[in-house]
Amino acid sequence: MDTNEEVYKSVPQSRGKIAHANIDNKTSTSANEIQSLPISSDELGVMGKIDVYKKDEKLLVERKYQLKRIYQGQLYQIWAQYFCMIEMGYEIENLAFYEISTNKMIPINLPSDNEKRELLSFIKKFHDYNPEDDFQVNTNKCSHCIYCNLCDKTTVENVYS
Repeated sequence: MDTNEEVYKSVPQSRGKIAHANIDNKTSTSANEIQSLPISSDELGVMGKIDVYKKDEKLLVERKYQLKRIYQGQLYQIWAQYFCMIEMGYEIENLAFYEISTNKMIPINLPSDNEKRELLSFIKKFHDYNPEDDFQVNTNKCSHCIYCNLCDKTTVENVYS
């Protein structure tokens, strides 16, 4: 905890931490918003924290500094948050990513039954992961991974160095 974060954090991580500061500190004064709520799901076997839930709109929002495109992992993140909140008794009718750099809300469809099965399958693979198994290095992915320089599976440098 006492180490210099600049040594191990990439630019996107630092930018994300700054972008999340208002959420993590729960700076909203709106009675309509819940920020930084811890969530969990017994069914999914996951826990985490949401960014913003707007009660009057029944809208769950995941904030990102910049979204050049939405990756499957980002969809899994908001879907998991959605299922956690539903299991916890919240009503959610809308999902969205909020792109901080452009001040733009990007609506996302609620996950279908097939997408829920896909998410559950992904979580199972994640839980079953064995680091001793054969690991396939994808140099393009590795070079864009914020943890690349800490990984023992590749010697590729990340693009954020």
